[in-house]
Amino acid sequence: MSETRDGQGPTAPTHAPGLASFRWDANGVSTEHRDIQAAATIDEFREMCLSMIASGARLSALTVLNPSRRANETELLAVLADDARSRIGLLRVQVPASRTYPALSADAPQAQTFEREILEDFGIVPEGHPWPKPLRRHADLEPRDHRLDASPEGHSFFQVEGASVHEVAVGPVHAGIIEPGHFRFQCYGERVLHLEIQLGYQHRGAESLLLRSKPERRLTIAESVAGDTAIGHALAYCAVVESLGEQEVPLAAQAIRGIALELERIANHVGDLGALCGDVGYLPGASWLGRLRGEFLNMLLEISGNRFGRGLVIPGGVRFGIDPARRTALIGRLDRLESEFDQISEVVLENSSVVARFEQTGILTRADAEELAIVGPAARASGCDRDVRRDHPSGVYRYAHIPVSLQDSGDVMARAVVRWTEAQRSIQFVREHLSELRAGSLVAPPGPARPSACVASLVEGWRGEIAHVAVTDAEGRLATYKIIDPSMHNWFALALVMRERQVSDFPLCNKSFNLSYAGHDL
Repeated sequence: MSETRDGQGPTAPTHAPGLASFRWDANGVSTEHRDIQAAATIDEFREMCLSMIASGARLSALTVLNPSRRANETELLAVLADDARSRIGLLRVQVPASRTYPALSADAPQAQTFEREILEDFGIVPEGHPWPKPLRRHADLEPRDHRLDASPEGHSFFQVEGASVHEVAVGPVHAGIIEPGHFRFQCYGERVLHLEIQLGYQHRGAESLLLRSKPERRLTIAESVAGDTAIGHALAYCAVVESLGEQEVPLAAQAIRGIALELERIANHVGDLGALCGDVGYLPGASWLGRLRGEFLNMLLEISGNRFGRGLVIPGGVRFGIDPARRTALIGRLDRLESEFDQISEVVLENSSVVARFEQTGILTRADAEELAIVGPAARASGCDRDVRRDHPSGVYRYAHIPVSLQDSGDVMARAVVRWTEAQRSIQFVREHLSELRAGSLVAPPGPARPSACVASLVEGWRGEIAHVAVTDAEGRLATYKIIDPSMHNWFALALVMRERQVSDFPLCNKSFNLSYAGHDL
């Protein structure tokens, strides 16, 4: 028996075959395909996954591993993250000839999104899945290859029946500039009984585009997975390339990468706090914090030439250094912005009208957050003590530690406070690393990619854990590439917090998660 990090008591023992000798690796370590632990049967695969989840691990990804592209060698791949022990495990199994398997979701809800995607994209059926609706495809799409056929009538929404029960449909076209998404509320009066979220309106094909593009173009595609997370996804992609090519990123480049990632986090957290103010009609906070977001984005512009940091991170290092004069100027601006941020945040979070709307709104309990294995600030606001920067450190985070920000009330206020404290700590991190930054090499020479290998790279983006999983063929070319934006883990949590709330609470709850439509609609 083992204990969880926060001393909540013993976790479940493991009895599944093969667990005693299961191979664990660190974040971003590439493994030859033949060395990935293989379950003998699909039932053993399921039992091993559920046992590891019961023991405290969680699914970072569940996808199809098929380096040879031959149908008779199609395999499922589970990427399991054991946060308390800072290790990652890969587990594979051959898909049965029936192309069916007993769904993990029936016992592990955190698998439900992944299994819907596998069903939709590969026609591999998770039998017993509680709601096996296609994740992204709609009736207007033509069936392709082996993929799940869409019926002419489309796919039904979950419905609640009864006197005075009615539906409220929102989107996919919205009265603003946000991306397309449909929200279907089952209501009794103003009280929400159930919310179903339907995404998938963009059909961007980012993963397949990345595979068929030239290597020099792939980084641009990775940066575009979620435009507000260009640094986070670029780092995850570069970590994959560097692991497969055995590149060791120079220390100066690691520091600049960390500075950029934290500036991206600060800008988005500050912007979200301002947007939350806007949703409750507190315009002074919305205006001031919105301006500060632009100031932090302009610091990224100073470093990279782009307000979202695009073009800075490259395989093996970074494209630009930061000279002493610019470091001094950036530290001065950071000191000024930190003072302004502290002042306005204090005013916002002590305002009685803001507090009244934030507190006890959209509560996500810790039990539900753990069961869904959600990630990022939303998870930490519900008391889930997980952060890739500490649990699976890579790059500069192997040498520098940022304290994890935790709250336990799980409401909008908790999600706001976590953003506030994370932004403060990221500002301290950026200041320290700008002050200590020394001249040095900015990029390491590339090496040939390992053939027939697999690597999973985790990065703590501002929304939470980003996972990129890659497989190479016998010549070292990318054969499979899977991207998991943190929104893939967290969208269902938004649906859950709306139960028993009023419809009018939705904009505030939605903004408190601020999930990515683009990151979901790959």
